[in-house]
Amino acid sequence: MVEQLLQGYITLFQPGIFPFMIIGFAIGLFFGLVPGLTATLAIALLLPLCFVLPTVPAFVMAMGIFMAGMYSGSITGTTINIPGAPGSAITTIDGYPMMQKGEGAKALSHAAFSSLLGGTAGVVILMFLCPLIAKFALLLQTADRFSLILLALIAVAVTGGGSLSKGIIATIFGLMVATIGIDVHFSISRFSYGSAALSQGLGLIPVIIGVFAISELLMQIEAYRKGNGKVDVSKIKFRRKDFIPKLQDIKKIGAKLYLKSTLIGGAVGALPGGGAAMAGALSYTEAKRSSKHPEEFGKGSLEGVSASETANNAMCSGAMIPMLTLGIPGDAVTAMILGMFLIQGLIPGPAFLEKHFDLVAPMYAALMISAILIPIALLALGPYYIRIVRIRKSILYSFVAVIAMVGCYAAEFSTFQMVAALALGVATYFLRKQGYPSVPILMGVILGPMAESYLRRALLISAGSPMIFFTRPGSVIFLVLSVVLIYLFVFRGRRKTT
Repeated sequence: MVEQLLQGYITLFQPGIFPFMIIGFAIGLFFGLVPGLTATLAIALLLPLCFVLPTVPAFVMAMGIFMAGMYSGSITGTTINIPGAPGSAITTIDGYPMMQKGEGAKALSHAAFSSLLGGTAGVVILMFLCPLIAKFALLLQTADRFSLILLALIAVAVTGGGSLSKGIIATIFGLMVATIGIDVHFSISRFSYGSAALSQGLGLIPVIIGVFAISELLMQIEAYRKGNGKVDVSKIKFRRKDFIPKLQDIKKIGAKLYLKSTLIGGAVGALPGGGAAMAGALSYTEAKRSSKHPEEFGKGSLEGVSASETANNAMCSGAMIPMLTLGIPGDAVTAMILGMFLIQGLIPGPAFLEKHFDLVAPMYAALMISAILIPIALLALGPYYIRIVRIRKSILYSFVAVIAMVGCYAAEFSTFQMVAALALGVATYFLRKQGYPSVPILMGVILGPMAESYLRRALLISAGSPMIFFTRPGSVIFLVLSVVLIYLFVFRGRRKTT
């Protein structure tokens, strides 16, 4: 296997292949950075090229897009509080407060360093633990997966900022939005009120744009007009050495946090339907639980930034595991990559690694090299990332709004979805003004359909008995963890304040 992996690196660095990975990395960096233009959309646009591109160049380009797009969403999340991708929403919780304190360079440096660690360690997990993790994922049945998603939703509600009650209400609001559209089990329209457009449901990209881009633009415009909430530009540093994380900060964060976040990201990615949002939320929650300074989370914690970004990029490799071994996508991006396989006439499955390792090895190599390129790109472009906040506000806000709307239309090809994004953005804006966090809303929309599907399928299996969730060992473990999580963040927190 080692010889085959070395051959994969040799293949990757061939003149006819390596440039495609660099192009993919640059595309992923741009699509992840701009709100609404995610890595999923980038690979979707790449699909038609699969009919003309050779197999290996097409897939190494996709790997470059995947890894770069997963990281770069944190750039705008940190600088202007508008994450370019849903997986970066958790990073924004601490990244943007650091930017407001003049520590944007530090936040970006640790996000890049954590992405490097998570991305490279995740590839190692993918290479050597792929068969084992695939078997573990198969052991989780329908009830177990629902309980896991419930754990993720609770984690987001208790750590999303503000009071617990408002976090729960925001999560429920997101779950309600997710129910609009066609019922997946009975194929009937629900909550559409006779509207054919609304019966299609709200797309993920319009929701992201509405919840984050539009609401944040409204919040910042209001703050700008009042003279509040401005980033102190005089404190912003532009020296490239400021984008190199300090050893003392890395030691303070600790190897244990990086290791736990990598394992959480890889494990969640290996679960079909897991994705970066769940990986980041669970890793962030665990980091806050085990931190010596949990009060710093949400106010500019390096631990929070590092935990989220480590897990996000470790998830990239983890999400490839069920796709390669089972033919089941781990997230939206790997669903697009699965489409690339099918276009090329390749069908992933249990024997795929043995038959096509000459293709898989360059993909492993491309993921690892892309992770290594992340801090290099930061050193080259970091000052320009920071300068985003120095752009004249009227120009910046107009540009973000136009790009967001264009991205919304490009994702759904629907003017109704654009209007829905605007309406959802206005609604989120008023909720945020009352202290309701926006991250739980997005997590509810992302995880809601999966939670509903697993819940209803589990109840069908048990003939309507909820005891199925208390008799499955995996489900019981996740439910117990949910109770422990509530206790640690709610009841213990109340005791500390009294």
